[in-house]
Amino acid sequence: MLILGTFPSVKSRESGFYYGHPQNRFWKLLAVLTETKALPSSIESKKQILLKSGIALWDVVASCEIQGSSDLSISQVVPNDLSALRERAAVKKIFANGDKAYKLYGKFWSDSIEKLPSTSPANANYSFSALLEKWKALLPYLEKIC
Repeated sequence: MLILGTFPSVKSRESGFYYGHPQNRFWKLLAVLTETKALPSSIESKKQILLKSGIALWDVVASCEIQGSSDLSISQVVPNDLSALRERAAVKKIFANGDKAYKLYGKFWSDSIEKLPSTSPANANYSFSALLEKWKALLPYLEKIC
C-alpha cells in the first residue's frame, strides 16, 4: 500500500524522515496496527516496520510555499511524480493521511484514494482511539511481520 502525506513538517525535514514530530501519532498507530511490541524511535526501526508490512510512504507535494508546518498555508504546489513509483511497485491501495493530502491528490490524479484522518498533532478532532478505528482500514492490506 501507499500512504501519502502532503509535505514534510518542519520536524520531519529536520529529522530527515516521515512524521518526525514527537506528537504526531503516525508511528504509534502503525506500531499498534502491525502489532509491533516497541514504538519505533530510530529511522531504521521505522523503515523496518514499513518494509515488513508492505507500506510505502511519500508525499503528494514535491515542492511548495508553506508557512511552518501548516497544511492550510500550502500554495504554489508542484506535485511529486507518482507514476514511476506506481509502475515499479504493486500498489494495491492508496491512502491519504489527512484531508489536504486527499484534496491535493484529487487535483492531480483521477484514480481512487481513501482518505484517513490526519495523524498530525494539529488534528485535535480525533483522539488516538478514534484515529485507530479509522486507520484500521489498513489492516486488509498489511503484510504480516515475520
